[in-house]
Amino acid sequence: MAAAAAEEFVKGRVTPNGVAVITLDRPKALNAMNLEMDLRYKAFLDEWETNPSVKCVLVESSSPRAFSAGMDIKGVAAEIQKDKSTPLVQKRTLLAMPENGIGLFPDVGFAYIGAKAPGGGAVGSYLGMTGKRISSPADALFFGLGTHYVPSANLGPLRESLLSANFTDDPHRDVESLLTKFKNEPESGPQLDKFLPYIISSFGPDKSVAESVEELKKCSQSDDAAVAEWANEALAGLKKGAPFSLCLTQKHFSQVASAYRNNEHYLSKLAGVMKVEYRIALRSSVRNDFVEGNPKWKPATLEDVDKGEVESVFEPLAAEAELNV
Repeated sequence: MAAAAAEEFVKGRVTPNGVAVITLDRPKALNAMNLEMDLRYKAFLDEWETNPSVKCVLVESSSPRAFSAGMDIKGVAAEIQKDKSTPLVQKRTLLAMPENGIGLFPDVGFAYIGAKAPGGGAVGSYLGMTGKRISSPADALFFGLGTHYVPSANLGPLRESLLSANFTDDPHRDVESLLTKFKNEPESGPQLDKFLPYIISSFGPDKSVAESVEELKKCSQSDDAAVAEWANEALAGLKKGAPFSLCLTQKHFSQVASAYRNNEHYLSKLAGVMKVEYRIALRSSVRNDFVEGNPKWKPATLEDVDKGEVESVFEPLAAEAELNV
């Protein structure tokens, strides 16, 4: 994509009251982000970060069909969720990380979000390894992919209130006040919480992929029909993933979860996680599993995955090649 196209697909402006607006306008691709779009998106944020007249940033879609389909595999994913952002979820919100199914791994800091979520990293591993979709506001809030549930009917009024707000010296508090006015509680509770004990026993940081499979097989024999159905669905999700990708995903998520509460560890910070994911992404993208396109995985089974080869994917790059974050 040429730079001119990126300008067309990612538009930015600042309103008179200090709301900086980024509009994703690539409707034919459901606003899937790639490198050029990501760079333009980041350029806006860098410019506005030092602009005292900017009070907050609103990221929106030009189309009601989708906010963003996320990653365009011809480019790279945009890491939209930052520590200081307030992602909104609505009834139609759909979130998923299906990268194992194309021979890659769940990136853009998903392991870091998972480490902060309930379950000590297990829920993140479960979602990342199985590609399970989050399709309810309650689950998105439970996992930490959203901070507020705003019903669809309230989105328009919330937007207008932001664009007409008189901000004080504490714009973050002003935004929170507006969100409190328009947010609501989800209509049902999180399914992730309902199955949390089984998620932890099956996908805890100490579990290898093979051990996760065995634990899920036990759960699939449960007298509780809901638990058995959950386990069988998780097993089906694992079967869709490349064995090598599953193993490196498990290792990465486990390492990040274990390091999260150790402030001295580089993986306890988002920057450290992103640096490691850059190494993994560069090496994963040239493996046969991704280049092949069709799911003819090499190695074909979990038993054939070389642990040493998995570990080599995490090795530091040459100093000049490392991600500068």
